Amino acid sequence: MTHPARTLMVDLPGPSLTPDLARWLRALNPGGVCLFARNITTPEATARLVADIRDALERDALVATDQEGGAVLRRLDGPQPPTPQGLGVLDDPQAAFEAGALAARGLLELGINWNYAPSLDVNIDPLNPVIGERSLGTDPARVAALGVAWALGSESAGVLSAVKHFPGHGDTRVDSHLALPVVNKSRAALEACEWVPFRAAVQAGVGSVMTAHILYPALDPERPATLSPALLDGLLRQEWSYSGIVVTDAMDMKAVADRYPAGQGAALALAAGADAVLVCGHGDQSLHDLHARALEQALRGGTLSAERVEAAITRLSQAEARFPGARRLVSAAQRQQDEAATLRWATGALERQGLLPTLDPAAPVLLFAPAESELGGPYGDFLSSEALAAALRPAFPHLQSAVIEDAEATAALLARLPSAPALLATTGRWGIPDTTVALAARLATRRAPAVHLALWSPDAAAQLPLPALVTHGFRRAHLQAAAHALLGSGQTAPV
Repeated sequence: MTHPARTLMVDLPGPSLTPDLARWLRALNPGGVCLFARNITTPEATARLVADIRDALERDALVATDQEGGAVLRRLDGPQPPTPQGLGVLDDPQAAFEAGALAARGLLELGINWNYAPSLDVNIDPLNPVIGERSLGTDPARVAALGVAWALGSESAGVLSAVKHFPGHGDTRVDSHLALPVVNKSRAALEACEWVPFRAAVQAGVGSVMTAHILYPALDPERPATLSPALLDGLLRQEWSYSGIVVTDAMDMKAVADRYPAGQGAALALAAGADAVLVCGHGDQSLHDLHARALEQALRGGTLSAERVEAAITRLSQAEARFPGARRLVSAAQRQQDEAATLRWATGALERQGLLPTLDPAAPVLLFAPAESELGGPYGDFLSSEALAAALRPAFPHLQSAVIEDAEATAALLARLPSAPALLATTGRWGIPDTTVALAARLATRRAPAVHLALWSPDAAAQLPLPALVTHGFRRAHLQAAAHALLGSGQTAPV
């Protein structure tokens, strides 16, 4: 009997599988589970969760996550894959291949065998609210070369890669988590830019493609790509002869959920050519049950064929066989090599704008950073002022810090140490707050040197009147590379 819920990828509320959740999962029998930061704790606990998921499903099911690198990371302990934007600066396909393999090693150590990465979106619009540093760059050919290398690196290390967001999320200022973006481009324009990386991935045989919840009126004036037969079956399957898995972006995102409520989008996506329907309940199991019922109704009503469902299940079963989720522990030597690689890549991606001073580790250094950064879309965490100070203090033990939003503390620190060099950090990608702009203007008039640490968005560097060190990321390796650069070539920043 055809079991359409077998095409669903579901999520879980927390870091463990309770007996009730295990019974629910077994009864639903989805294609697999997607893990988020709330599910990933210690390696031992997460590996137990993954094993429990497979025990409940009674097969080596697909367990997925988003371990893109940079700002979008679900597992944070161990070597952290580099920011795609930083890899774009390096422009080294071998480094991208190794980065994909590094990400895969960290996931397979937990039993996770599907990574929804890398993004093959060409970063055409710098004000895009959902892509930004997740993109490998603005040049389609570079994105293609680096993205395909990353994906093949992942799959060579045993983790299925999902390139995303087909057919391109790089030229919109609308976040599909919140509304439906529309890209009014001709087919010729899309072929010349957005489609270049995806065609390269298809030609290279990358194992899966994730869809975008975006309307492309030139190809389908009614349905977003996730639900479009013209784009999924017509373009991807028929014209490009793609035989891998097509997985949807999360169906709870408002771009789809607001227009196709009550799980209607699931059957439309499958009928259009998708094989796996990602549904994120964020702790609400009823949303998954709703989608399963909608699939059953579509099957009974004839709007979804049993043949289409069986073809999708066959592809998912083939992927389970090709990418088994057996844990592969990472050796201490390999982990050390991977940590060294992340620092090498972070150092290579550093960009200096203006003349940077060399800071004395034996003298006071001032740090001004925002308390926190506004998040949105796929971003789960940010770099707080406390975390940044803690990361830099091993290199600069006399570092003194103040939160930018606290004008009184900022003024007091400047008055107390008028000759100390200052670091002004920007840690978000949603624009520079007025308080930061005002403080930068004040630091620019001091006699002591000041440096702008642009730790997330490189576009911020041009907006402040200070020499800038652009790191293309705010993870551990980026901060160590930044500290090393500020110490000068003669010293190494402590780990």
